[in-house]
Amino acid sequence: MATTEKMLTEEIPAAEGIVRVLEDAGIDMIFGIAGGNMGRLYGALYDHQDSVRAVLVRHESLASVMAEVYGRLTGKPGVCTGQGIFMLANGLLGTLEAHFGSSPMLFLSELSDVAPYSQHAPYQSGTGDYGGADTKNALAAVTKYTSLSHQPAQAVHATQLAIKHALSGERGPVGVLYHSSCFAGTVDPNQRPYLYPTSRYLPTPQSGNEADVQAAARALLAAERPVIIAGNGVRISRAFDQLARLAAQIGAPVATTASGKGVIAETDDLALGVCGNFGQDAANAYIGAADLVLAIGTRLGPGDTANENPELIDPTRQTLVQIDVEPKNASWAFPCDTVVIGDAALVLDQISDEIDGIGTPSADDLAARKALLDVTREREKFFLDPRDTADDVPIMPQRLLVELHKAIPDDAFITCDAGENRLFMTHYFQTKGPGTLLMPGIGAMGYAIPAALACKLVHPERQAIAVTGDGGFGMAMNGVMTARDEDIPIVVVVMNNSALGWVKHGQGNRTIASTFSEMNFAEMAKVMGCNGIRVEQPGDLPTALAEALASNQPTVVDVVTSFEPSFRDVTSPLTRG
Repeated sequence: MATTEKMLTEEIPAAEGIVRVLEDAGIDMIFGIAGGNMGRLYGALYDHQDSVRAVLVRHESLASVMAEVYGRLTGKPGVCTGQGIFMLANGLLGTLEAHFGSSPMLFLSELSDVAPYSQHAPYQSGTGDYGGADTKNALAAVTKYTSLSHQPAQAVHATQLAIKHALSGERGPVGVLYHSSCFAGTVDPNQRPYLYPTSRYLPTPQSGNEADVQAAARALLAAERPVIIAGNGVRISRAFDQLARLAAQIGAPVATTASGKGVIAETDDLALGVCGNFGQDAANAYIGAADLVLAIGTRLGPGDTANENPELIDPTRQTLVQIDVEPKNASWAFPCDTVVIGDAALVLDQISDEIDGIGTPSADDLAARKALLDVTREREKFFLDPRDTADDVPIMPQRLLVELHKAIPDDAFITCDAGENRLFMTHYFQTKGPGTLLMPGIGAMGYAIPAALACKLVHPERQAIAVTGDGGFGMAMNGVMTARDEDIPIVVVVMNNSALGWVKHGQGNRTIASTFSEMNFAEMAKVMGCNGIRVEQPGDLPTALAEALASNQPTVVDVVTSFEPSFRDVTSPLTRG
């Protein structure tokens, strides 16, 4: 007969209970700035430094992005924290990324409620009373759900439930707000409601329904020309090996969405690169000619489908099979013939096992599919561009990204920012290892640097390189200060063309508010106490990148790039259909 012990045997402050919950869930980092009543949490963290690292950032937006990336990489909720009103003002960048990208995350904050004066011309108060801000309702709009606790035991239990909900079904961010009364008393283990171990609240990933798995396997084996579109859900499930296994098993080439870029190495023999608006022509061409499309962990949004161009995906002429952890995402943009609901890694293994039982395609069929893929990649110049070797000054972005590809180890993390530089990364940069590239799903500037910081913290043994434009660097350069403060040796590569490239190119000859003064970001890095390297000649790129990667200290590589290439160069003609 199963029994469950109580969580506590002694009376403790609420903040101590909250930290124990994080500790019990295996969460070993928290990102933020102590402020308001969250200072009580940091008081408890002081006694748990061996198990939970408190990472101090220079701005709440960095904390939220680092928490989102921690969740993406580990499968455990990343935690950002800070004073309520300022977390609400500054901490939503990573929260929105987690919301749109299904990353498990906890947003822990407070109300600065100055009780009992919340209704008396409040200062910084977030209770929702007259004169203050309504923190709970504002946060609830961008999270899976948000709770507000008023009692010490309630605060501890709410943190446990937040972890449960962040991990249940389609993962995402959960807000937990603490009223000052939570920290005024203690948690009595002998008083109801009782608290139980956090492990009892953690959900178990769900397998797919057996009949649906069988239907998916039969459909894949019946197809003459199957193709796979893999999204960020493969990364969230960490289903890299399972994806590669199924693709090889049936000889199906793998394209990815932009947010799923790199869930299969783009150097893989079966890789097609990114599909959709800014993807590889090879990916779009192969998908368009496929008779079956297997979509894994993607909602097939308009950016992934060239604005739903039927030349790419058309349910009237193609069989569509979809795997997703969230039933609401299934048959969303397109009606699907077969849907399997469940964790991507588990479902892919189920389908592969089912195919093994039925019988895999013949060697001749596999060879024919590989030959067709090779012809498509050659015809569509897969990851080839005449400017890859250009000696132009300023430096062509294509040349920079080819040199970066050569310089990095296969397992290095690459984090992208937003704007035209992200489109260039999507189209021109070829990933070398599965799960090595992280893209901002909502296209927010200022993402790459804090994302790289989190990558390096989670995997200190691997390189972490942030690739950003000069606009994004200006928004997040305080992350370089955090890198120095916390001894996080990331490399930041700046495409510096003194403009908001996408905006300025879109304005044509009517440019306004899209041009920056020339800046030397390498010198700025040196002033911050970090390493800075300025690159103005393409021939200097290999040496500069090698020095940065070997330096073992935060390094900014400021590359003066050409303004000539634009988003139009990487936009698929299918978007105009």
